Amino acid sequence: MSPSSRQRARRRAGTGRHHAAHLDRWHRAAEIRDEWLRAALHTEPADRETAERAITGLYALLGRRRPRFHWAASPWQAVDLLDEPPIRLGGPVDPTAPWHVAHQLADVAHRLAGRLDERAGPAGTFWWTTERIARTRPPADALAAGVSLAELLVVGVRDSLDRSVHDGLRTPLRAALTEAVGEPPGLRWHGQHDAPWVAYHDVRRRLRPGLFHPDDDRQVDLWADIARSCGWWWPREDVCVVTERTGVAHTEALPGALHGEVRTHNRHGPAVGYADGWGGHAWHGTAVPAWVIEEPTVERIGAERNVEVRRCAIERLGWDAYLDQARLALVAEALDPGNPGCRLQLYELPQRVWGTPARVLLAVNGSVERDGHRRRYGLSVPADLDDPVAAAGWSYGLSGEQYARLLRRT
Repeated sequence: MSPSSRQRARRRAGTGRHHAAHLDRWHRAAEIRDEWLRAALHTEPADRETAERAITGLYALLGRRRPRFHWAASPWQAVDLLDEPPIRLGGPVDPTAPWHVAHQLADVAHRLAGRLDERAGPAGTFWWTTERIARTRPPADALAAGVSLAELLVVGVRDSLDRSVHDGLRTPLRAALTEAVGEPPGLRWHGQHDAPWVAYHDVRRRLRPGLFHPDDDRQVDLWADIARSCGWWWPREDVCVVTERTGVAHTEALPGALHGEVRTHNRHGPAVGYADGWGGHAWHGTAVPAWVIEEPTVERIGAERNVEVRRCAIERLGWDAYLDQARLALVAEALDPGNPGCRLQLYELPQRVWGTPARVLLAVNGSVERDGHRRRYGLSVPADLDDPVAAAGWSYGLSGEQYARLLRRT
């Protein structure tokens, strides 16, 4: 072997070892991420002693004494205990306001994140190519294609948990709280539902022990203890209102997820709920009002302004029931060339339902659901389409002739 060939072989071997080391660290990061997802979904009673000790530790960072703790069964009950108007941000901060301590804690958390990024090195700005690779390829393939471990931690840990926890858990609860009491009091923390940002820092320090300054490590410990031990909490001057953890959390795997993402879904009641019966509803990851799950009707669907809520309500009611009860007129039907054995049905949709003149194309999903069935779904299509095949093609950005030549869609 020539010297140049040996040099190339050594480079390839070094690259292979480097990739293997990064892949091992990624597998460890994914294990830690999944630990945090389980914490966010935990439904056992709060560990009140740990939560109070950690919150007291954060108060101490501000030079404040231990607050009086009031425990609530749910965020809805916590808002009732607080009995204060919503906080309007944007003006000067009033240091005498009872929520000033919450503002101070927000500043503490912000400065902590800045210091941790300085020590660990921020993920930096993605090149558009590496970002696309990180978000569309399995982790091993992404690393092999040149995505850095730091970039993969952003996508596969922080963003993954943000999608599962913030979008999946906090959003339905926030929607339900707003529906119940109007705009809830602001400047709160979310305990177990703060997992995304806490987990991101926890992963980085556990992959590289000694990375952070001991004082910052101890502060991360405080935030982590809170996230592992309780639900939402409202820090105030001398009082802290803390909620129990969720009592139920119904989730399903997010279709096509590369990093273990889940979404909330329950067709029989709250997708995320508490022991006092209060909770938020979701349909395949979309936050919806309670009536969508518990009492969907054609009349309510027609009166609903949000198109996504209407879609979810129709799916909950069932397309066959909706078509029958709403008395929609069939325009045309045809065999689905992209889904052999299934039919496409085009219906006239009342303008009062969709807000604009439209038609709905009823189709069958090309892929099988986890229960072995294929989901029937409706797509809003322009009102001037008379051919179901052309309407199906339109939904893919194709002409009817192009869609008719598909071997199979998914």
